[in-house]
Amino acid sequence: MLAGTGSDVGKSIIATALCRIFRQDGYSPAPFKAQNMALNSYATPEGLEIGRAQAVQAEAAGIACHTDMNPLLLKPSSEHTSQVIICGKPAGNKDAYQYFKREGREELRKTVNEAFDRLNAKYNPIVMEGAGSIAEINLSDSDLVNMSMAKHANADVILVADIDRGGVFASAYGTIMLQNEEDRKRIKGIIVNKFRGDIRLFQPGIKMLEDICKMPVIGVVPYYSGINIEEEDSVMLGYKQHEAEEGKINIAVILLRHISNFTDFNTLERDERVHLYYTNNTSELEKADIIIIPGTKNTLDDLYELRINGVAQAIMKAHRRGTTILGICGGYQIMGMEIYDPDSVEGNLTMLPGLGLLPVITTMQKEKVTRQTSFRFGQSAETCHGYEIHMGKSEPAEGSTACPLNTLDDGRTDGCVTEDKCMGTYIHGILDNRPFIEYLLKDFQKQKSTKKAYSDYAAFKEEQYDKLAEHVRKNIDMSLLYKILGRND
Repeated sequence: MLAGTGSDVGKSIIATALCRIFRQDGYSPAPFKAQNMALNSYATPEGLEIGRAQAVQAEAAGIACHTDMNPLLLKPSSEHTSQVIICGKPAGNKDAYQYFKREGREELRKTVNEAFDRLNAKYNPIVMEGAGSIAEINLSDSDLVNMSMAKHANADVILVADIDRGGVFASAYGTIMLQNEEDRKRIKGIIVNKFRGDIRLFQPGIKMLEDICKMPVIGVVPYYSGINIEEEDSVMLGYKQHEAEEGKINIAVILLRHISNFTDFNTLERDERVHLYYTNNTSELEKADIIIIPGTKNTLDDLYELRINGVAQAIMKAHRRGTTILGICGGYQIMGMEIYDPDSVEGNLTMLPGLGLLPVITTMQKEKVTRQTSFRFGQSAETCHGYEIHMGKSEPAEGSTACPLNTLDDGRTDGCVTEDKCMGTYIHGILDNRPFIEYLLKDFQKQKSTKKAYSDYAAFKEEQYDKLAEHVRKNIDMSLLYKILGRND
């Protein structure tokens, strides 16, 4: 288990690297995180929902993702409330107090333990990931994902500490000392992550850390550059807010409060013809050639905020100027005529008018749609691939003449298009398909850029996993790690 001294110390990235390293070394690894909190999720081949990070780790391990890799997923819908996903299926919304109270915890514990046991029977080793800090002793009685999970799995624990935020000695030592005696014995080593500068200057520090913590530092992993791994959380999007650029196709993604599945835009970010930026600044929207309204965990709440902050009006004005508008999932719903939530699936708002850009009416439903899908769009004969995760159903408004954007492989239709420059879809990952990218950019290529298009995204991701594995392998003592795991390799 990779446990942390805090949140965002890099556990997920190290876990991804180890999944690829173990695979390279001839083993059959699989990732596991008992409980994840994230808006970025993914649909498994069985049509169930897990955290995107575990899907990425499974990809690095070379296996299909499964709900046993992330049996509990919390998707925040407000500051205090999350939708609870159990074994890939929604189990209702709960506030933090309801979720963390002791009643019902043993049933959840049984669920995550059984998921681990099933996974452990098929794969070896299991690369487990904790959540946040293992030093939150006020939550230890209700813990499902950290040391209680390590105990059930009889896992060796490697503590990941972030040196970039400062205080690495105190955070590592304090985290270890706050464990009870049994849990402290499980911690077998430390990885110092996110190091910057000349590592030779930290050599005395390594010895000091080992002396005070009474365990080995098995690696110091520097910050990496030139390696692209999908982010788990949207926290990094705040650093991708940039102004439009001359000579490129400028694509503005609306920075929604509850933005989800922002990995939809990773391929576009790599396309040399494109400058993609996240913004809710109305003046920056005026400069965009294409505006994308992304997915959201709370469509009505984000639509309400778009109306309050003037972004809704800016999008509609851009459409009248001829800007291309694309909505994905919740963004597609926002582009419609009206959104209804009669059963309060998302919250207290039961109806709001949409932007009126597409002639569809959406009704939120209690049952969530989660599935991988194949489709063709427009007149294209090439089969494309993506996935759906949504709780609403969008239907044509009475008397509308709009046509579907996509035809699914089972004959159903998806989305809506009124003209080439105004369209919406429920399919996440639609922008990972070359034919759709070319369709979206076709009106801008001659006037904006002569740079090359992106390469095969699947091949690119494989290359990135190998680069990450090489980076981590070079900076941790794998022979020591294998020794800790009881191997002689």
